[in-house]
Amino acid sequence: MLQQSKEGYQYAGKMNQVAPPDASAWPNADNETYNRIVENAFKKATDHPLSTFSIDVDAASYSNLRRILREGRVPPKDAVRIEEMINYFTYDYPEPEGNQPFSVITEVGLAPWNTAHQLVHVGLQGRRMQSDEQPANNLVFLLDVSGSMNAPDKLPLLKQAFHMLVGELGERDRVAITVYAGAAGLVLPSTPGDQKETILSALDRLEAGGSTAGAAGIRLAYQVAQDNFIEGGNNRVILATDGDFNVGQSSDAELVRMIEEKRENGTFLTVLGFGRGNLKDAKMEQIADHGNGNYYYIDNELEARKVLVTDLRGTLFTIAKDVKIQVEFNPAVVASYRLIGYENRLLADEDFDDDTKDAGELGSGHTVTALYEIIPVGAETNTAVRELDDLKYQNSGLTQAAVTSGELMTLKLRYKAPDGDTSRLIERAVVNPGPDARVSGNNFFFSAAVAEFGMILRDSAHKNTATLDQVLALARDAQGDDPHGYRAEFIRLVEDYQVIAGEETPVSERF
Repeated sequence: MLQQSKEGYQYAGKMNQVAPPDASAWPNADNETYNRIVENAFKKATDHPLSTFSIDVDAASYSNLRRILREGRVPPKDAVRIEEMINYFTYDYPEPEGNQPFSVITEVGLAPWNTAHQLVHVGLQGRRMQSDEQPANNLVFLLDVSGSMNAPDKLPLLKQAFHMLVGELGERDRVAITVYAGAAGLVLPSTPGDQKETILSALDRLEAGGSTAGAAGIRLAYQVAQDNFIEGGNNRVILATDGDFNVGQSSDAELVRMIEEKRENGTFLTVLGFGRGNLKDAKMEQIADHGNGNYYYIDNELEARKVLVTDLRGTLFTIAKDVKIQVEFNPAVVASYRLIGYENRLLADEDFDDDTKDAGELGSGHTVTALYEIIPVGAETNTAVRELDDLKYQNSGLTQAAVTSGELMTLKLRYKAPDGDTSRLIERAVVNPGPDARVSGNNFFFSAAVAEFGMILRDSAHKNTATLDQVLALARDAQGDDPHGYRAEFIRLVEDYQVIAGEETPVSERF
């Protein structure tokens, strides 16, 4: 519980934690909230030659979908963010050369679910920081200990996750722990990372109870981070919650503005989601996006280890911020196109050159993957594409370069250094491989399998001939090197969904 003292609110919980309820007490009623997704439609290249979006390395959607599927349920359509499903997995992209923070690759082949269309695969590989390059961490754990966190997959799992993270920290790092329930409180002042017994003891004392003063907790955590700010270090608040918090006297908009202000001052935000039944996915995704951080959903101990141990450098260390992608399609070659996913990451075309516009962050060693489905000029397709009416005052035509260049599109990327204010530009042309283009790489086909599964889960208007059997065939053939078993797990999830969907197939072994 939180008690007020001369120093402010302090945590006064008992040493023993509240016994979590039996698993049968998990809520079955669905009170989870997701932002509505309006799926990207095909756009005619002559009318809309530019496609602009912010990168996204959040992976919360995939682990949340995994949890829902393991419960034997069909996920809500708006819980299916296809770009996050694709980016849950790493891909075998080449390491960046020279001083570039990331490498860029493209591949073009046939779209498996509609072979009259082509699929463009764009991949980014972030530079992997070496141990001696890693800055010192100034971390503030902001932990939700309100009554809604009293469930087996919430506070107890949260403690396990942060135990793992503490185990990875060293003497150069510092950790503070703040909590919120009925009010916000400081459980542990900023403490050297090698004092693990002190940090873990503070974690183990936490118990759930009270209401949810989330905004007060966020303000306190940022203040603690600022008080212990490390110049040139990784200054970061890590919020762990089910998202079911109120903002007190402040509005959501005011909270977002405060998070954006702290972001500009060099303190970033990472959000870890926990629990089921009343998961506030929409709120957690929003505040992570505005805090120059990422949003992860922790559904089990293995996912906690993935995020906070295996992928820790990418989770904590940003190597490039405000990363934007803009593609200009060649209308002489591309009749229409659509970006698969990234619906909540779309940018106005003019935002690409505007360094005041926020975009996504790339962590150490992270990969980013984006897919475009394109309809080549002259292709026989049954896909309907909306067109603009003829213009009265303009008549744009193809340039000579469009006709003779042999290019499919031009890919541009802008990014800033983690502490920079001015963006840098990378630009490259992608050659048109022709209608008979074939690729054989695992990157292309596995990402296509994940995208196809996402379209089936969303019942996409563009799924065409997509089937679960085709998803499985693609994923099995492209499983490749899978040291942590993430791709094998995806295959089992698709097999399990066949059962949920009522298709005849053997039931796979469940976790």
